[in-house]
Amino acid sequence: MKHMPGFKRFPGLLRENRSMQSSGKLFLTWLRFVPVFVLLLIVAAPSRAQQTASSLPDVPKPLIVPPEDAATLRNTPRNLLKDQEAIWTSPIRLRTSNVAGPVLLVIATTVAITTDHQAMSSSRLQDASLNSNADTASQGLLGVFVAIPAGLYGLGRLRHSSQAEETGILGGEAMVDSLAVNEVMKVVAQRERPTVDGAKGKFFQSGVGTGSSFPSNHSILAWSSAAVLASEYPGRINDLAIYGLATGVSATRVLARQHFPSDVLVGSAVGWMIGRYVFRHHQRSHDESHF
Repeated sequence: MKHMPGFKRFPGLLRENRSMQSSGKLFLTWLRFVPVFVLLLIVAAPSRAQQTASSLPDVPKPLIVPPEDAATLRNTPRNLLKDQEAIWTSPIRLRTSNVAGPVLLVIATTVAITTDHQAMSSSRLQDASLNSNADTASQGLLGVFVAIPAGLYGLGRLRHSSQAEETGILGGEAMVDSLAVNEVMKVVAQRERPTVDGAKGKFFQSGVGTGSSFPSNHSILAWSSAAVLASEYPGRINDLAIYGLATGVSATRVLARQHFPSDVLVGSAVGWMIGRYVFRHHQRSHDESHF
C-alpha cells in the first residue's frame, strides 16, 4: 500500500475494497458452473414432460405408442436419435408446471458439491481394502444391470415373450441414451477424481481429458437400466430389489473413492429420468393401467 496512502486514512474503504474483490472472485468461480447446471436442466426436463401433454412428447396415460416408435431392433437407431433430440431440446419446452424437478436437482447438486471435499476426506474412506472391495462390487453390480436386459431379450426371443424382448431392447436403448448424455456432461465438467489433489474435486481442469469424475458412468447406466426393469415389471418387491441394487452401484462408487457424492447423485437421477422417458415413449407390450 506504499503507493496508495489515501487508503491509510480510510481503513473502512480498504476493507470494503477487499470484500468486493473476494465477492467478485466467488461470483466468477460459480459462474463457471453455469454450463453444468444448464446441462442438468436439459437432461432432467424430459422426465417432467408428461405433465404438459399439449406442448411436449409425453401425454397423459394411457400412452399410445405408434408402431414406428415401438421397441424393436429395427426401430432402435431411429428411436435413439429421437430420444437425443427430445433430451437436448427439452429446455424450450420447460413451463412453470414442469420446472420443479430440474430445479430441485440443480439445488441438490449444488449442495452436494459444496460438501464433496469434506465427505471424501473422511478417514473412514481412507482404507485401501475397502476401496478395492467396493470397486469390485460396483463392477459386478453394473454387470448385472447390463446382463439382465440382454438375458431378457434372448429369453423373449426363445419363448416368444413380447414383454421380455421389449424389456431387453428398451434397457439397452436407455443405457445408450444415458451414456451419450453422460459423456457430453463429462466433457463440459472436466472434474478431477477424488484421488487427485486431496479430493478437492476441481471442475474445468483441462488435464482431466475423458476421465472426468462428474457424473458417474456406473450410476447413470445402472439407474437407466433399473428404471426400465422396474417400469416393465412393477411391484413393491421388484422395485425394492431393482432400485436397491442400483443404489448399491452408486454407493460403492463413493466407497471405492472413484466418485464424489454429487457425481453419483447426478448420475443416478439422470439415469432414472432417461430410463423412464424411454419406457414411456417406446413400450407397447402391455397396458399402463398400473400407473
